[in-house]
Amino acid sequence: MLGAAVAWFFYAWRAGHLLKLSGYVAETREELRKCTWPTWAELKGSTVIVFISLGVLATFTVVVDVVITALVRLF
Repeated sequence: MLGAAVAWFFYAWRAGHLLKLSGYVAETREELRKCTWPTWAELKGSTVIVFISLGVLATFTVVVDVVITALVRLF
């Protein structure tokens, strides 16, 4: 198992795959530095909005289910 890992490492090194991988990681880090991250207050506000939306959607789903079930039983 260790021999296969070492063989793969040398193959990737000789083929230039490790340089491509390190370049990809460096570019990804640079792009993440350009991102604007939300503040703690914005994050909490967005989380509250998501939970409220989930509650509204769940309530709507239950109401529609009850109504459709009542209509099916009626017929």
